[in-house]
Parts: sequence; C-alpha cells; structure tokens
Amino acid sequence: MIPLKDRNPTHKIPFVTITLIIVNVAVFLYEVSLGEEALRMLFDSYGVIPERFFLALLGEAAMSDVVVTFFTSMFLHGGVLHLGGNMLYLWVFGDNVEDKMGHRRFLLFYLLCGIAATSLHIFIDPTSSIPTIGASGAISGVLGAYLLMFPGARVITVIPIFIFLQVAELPALIVLGFWFVMQFFNGLLSLGLETGGMGGVAWWAHIGGFVAGLFLVIPFRKFR
Repeated sequence: MIPLKDRNPTHKIPFVTITLIIVNVAVFLYEVSLGEEALRMLFDSYGVIPERFFLALLGEAAMSDVVVTFFTSMFLHGGVLHLGGNMLYLWVFGDNVEDKMGHRRFLLFYLLCGIAATSLHIFIDPTSSIPTIGASGAISGVLGAYLLMFPGARVITVIPIFIFLQVAELPALIVLGFWFVMQFFNGLLSLGLETGGMGGVAWWAHIGGFVAGLFLVIPFRKFR
C-alpha cells in the first residue's frame, strides 16, 4: 500500500515537517554530488554501525562519535526511492502529528523515535559492520503516533494488484496496521539471516520506531 494523501485537515502550518523534508532532500543532493568512495566514507562516518557502538562500550572507540551518528544517520539516504518513500510518508502523516503536538514537541518526538529505532536495530544485530542510514525509524514513530491519534482518518492509498494499481480510500488503522504487520513479519524473517555482512532493510529499526511512537505520543500530545 502506498499512501498518497489523507483527508485530515490541520490547523497550523507544519513548519517542522516541511523543514525536515527540505533538510533530507538537501543532504541527499549533497550525497549525489560525491563520488563513490567519498559517499562510502560519508556513510561510514555518519551512519550508525552497530559493531562500533559495542567497541565504544569497551573503550575501543569514542562514544561521543557514535552518539552523534544516532542523529546524523537520520538525514542520510541510500537512493532516490529510499528518500522518496520516506519523505512521502512524512509528508502524508507528519503534519497532523505535528499539529497535535506543537512544533518543538514534534521535533523532539521525531528525534527520540529515531534514537529508539536505532537502539533496537543495534540490539537485534550487534555485530553488523554495515552503516544504518535513513529517516525511516523516526518516521515509523510518526506513523505509530498517527495510528493512535487518528485511527479512523481516511487515507487515499494506491494498492498494487499484480500489474494493476487500484486507488482506494481506507482508514488509517488499515493502512498503517498493514504496514506494521509487514514490518514485523519481515523482521521475524530477518532473524534467521546472517545480516552482519549484508546490506538491506533495517526492519527492526522500523518496528522500534513505530512502538516508540505508540508509547511517546501520550506524553507528547497536547490535549486541548
């Protein structure tokens, strides 16, 4: 399922959501300007590498450098589809969550969900030497918050059926519930794989971010 837009009006301009999208796109344009070796070094330096986190715990690497990557990794992407998919979900669902939380609370919520997502990924795959990059962990938290606050909101969604595309208007509970089930199913499948030396989707980062969003939305939401 690919969400296109929701029928859920907001009361304020989502400045933080728009800014996050602009920053992510700007960083990606910078990535595109780099050569292959420079790009690899960028990911190695500013992506989260689980193996390096545990080396820092043992005193064999600087913990401050590792902690910084928890934030910088959220703004790096591995390709146009990676960036485009993340920004689409952030655009569709981020504005309403920001509207309910307020700008500053939303930004803090977004970052905390990203940290939670990365933390679970490290716990699941602690020996991985592959840099983890992308905003999907933080955005997964936004999806969790949206599901809890607006389960009945209507979402215009594209549903691929073999070679055909069907457009339907579905409740957020169905769209985001299906999304989470797919992440969880793929996460379970990934547990049987040797992921330390392989690239791929950080399914457990998505799961961790989503669950963090479900829990954090309560203290972060502004009740009127």
